[in-house]
Amino acid sequence: MTEATLPTDSDLPATLDPRRAVLPPGLEPVEPSYRWALRLRLMLGWLPLLIGALVLDSVALEGAPLRGLASGVVALVGLAAVVIGPQRIWRRLGYALGERELRIVRGWLFHVDTIVPFVRVQHLDVARAPLDKLVGTASLIIHTAGTHNSVVTLPGLAPPRAIELRDRIRAQIKTDWQ
Repeated sequence: MTEATLPTDSDLPATLDPRRAVLPPGLEPVEPSYRWALRLRLMLGWLPLLIGALVLDSVALEGAPLRGLASGVVALVGLAAVVIGPQRIWRRLGYALGERELRIVRGWLFHVDTIVPFVRVQHLDVARAPLDKLVGTASLIIHTAGTHNSVVTLPGLAPPRAIELRDRIRAQIKTDWQ
């Protein structure tokens, strides 16, 4: 195969291009920088496991022929999770703001398609955790009437976009009550 016939990034189908979101038509993807927030959270989660495996290898398995295996396996699985997981999560997280509802779609293996009617919204928050501030993202948190699944979160938005969505939903709520 010559260089001229190699596929380019634009020739790849959306399902194979890791830089493109895989969403149903009409949905917007969240910010690409959200992948880094996910990576950092995963790193912080895998770090204690890796430390535990290193302690196990150095204390309990000292002199054993399998010494280093536990920490090696934990390091490889953790690295795979940190590299692959956030990309897959980001590609399948999207939203659409309609005139009367917000639709949030996430997941592939465990696919969740949530529709939040504005008439059920009680209040709205825009939240930014320290990792979100570091990577420049925010979460829109929607509190609805009811008890089961009464809090719906849309993470990975640019802060101005999260504020814009909050304000548009709030304006719609005001018109529904007046």
